[in-house]
Amino acid sequence: MERTFIMVKPNGVARGLVGEIVARFERRGFVLRGMKALRIDRALAERHYAEHVGKPFFESLAAFITSGPVVAMVWEGREAVTVARAMMGVTDSAQAAPGTIRGDYSLSKEENVVHGSDSPESAAREIALFFDEAELV
Repeated sequence: MERTFIMVKPNGVARGLVGEIVARFERRGFVLRGMKALRIDRALAERHYAEHVGKPFFESLAAFITSGPVVAMVWEGREAVTVARAMMGVTDSAQAAPGTIRGDYSLSKEENVVHGSDSPESAAREIALFFDEAELV
């Protein structure tokens, strides 16, 4: 089994989409291993989006992710990273297929409701940023 990191972004939390997103992963067969609501500060935003620091869009990305509460989750399942990415849809929500989370709930590339790890290595790094091992069941 593989683990992945999923985060409902501030606009998804504000719109009350956490339950719907959780339900989609549960119905797909994933097992929830950790979940918490938090506010991301600038330092954590920089660690989370480290590969984007210095890029032209980083400041707006950091401002958005720190603008309100998020819900961070760890899901476990077969090919969790690949399957979760397919469930979320492409990053540019305007291009995301209907039936995906982004295709159903967002029209924005930057404020696309949900974040998910893009590789098993990223998942391990992101899980460690947001969760202590003792917080995972």
